[in-house]
Amino acid sequence: MTDSAMIKISNFNKTYQVGEQPLHALKNIQLNIKQGEYLSLMGPSGSGKSTLLNMIGLLDRPDTGQYQLQGENTELLTEEQRAQLRRKHIGFVFQSFHLISRLTALENVELPMMLAGVKPKFRREKASELLSELGLGNHLGQLPKQLSGGQLQRVGIARALITEPKILLADEPTGNLDQRSGQEVTDILERYNRNGITLLVVTHDIALGQRAQRRLNMLDGEIVSDTGLQANTAKYYGVNL
Repeated sequence: MTDSAMIKISNFNKTYQVGEQPLHALKNIQLNIKQGEYLSLMGPSGSGKSTLLNMIGLLDRPDTGQYQLQGENTELLTEEQRAQLRRKHIGFVFQSFHLISRLTALENVELPMMLAGVKPKFRREKASELLSELGLGNHLGQLPKQLSGGQLQRVGIARALITEPKILLADEPTGNLDQRSGQEVTDILERYNRNGITLLVVTHDIALGQRAQRRLNMLDGEIVSDTGLQANTAKYYGVNL
């Protein structure tokens, strides 16, 4: 973990027009995140959690504000440049998995590498190794409809990790899972975080949110609390700030 933030957000504002009324989804958000941190983002529905996550993931743009990712300013980047930066640094894990139904588990995990132009032999070997690491070595050829919820989410995690991102954004990753499968998925995400990946989890699950070393709470588009001392985070990773 270094002293400089890998994510620097300042003065983020976002307003959507809902009928005749403006909806202030984000209000003057200020947020710095260091490499290797484990954060949860909590708050009621409509508080702005998913909007902020989409901004961090370069899936949407703020109306005003600055966003620096790994030292690169993103405000003036084209959509193609933002996509390249996203592929290089960010992996996504979704509540509803978002796997392609006609593709096997292996093919779903290969997909980001295929889009990046990686040769078939290499991407197949890497995807097979990663799925085996996540306990799915015997399910490579199965379609999503043949897998359980926990297995689907592990495929989703493998797809997010296949490009070796530095940041993992997980939006309600256990929301569609039973307790046992949810715990297994949480253990996997936390294991990769301990190996150095920055992990940001959006969740309504208080127990899951409390596991994070740093906990953000949102209400009406604002971050109303940011708890978890830097010293505790440093102690967790065994480093000195």
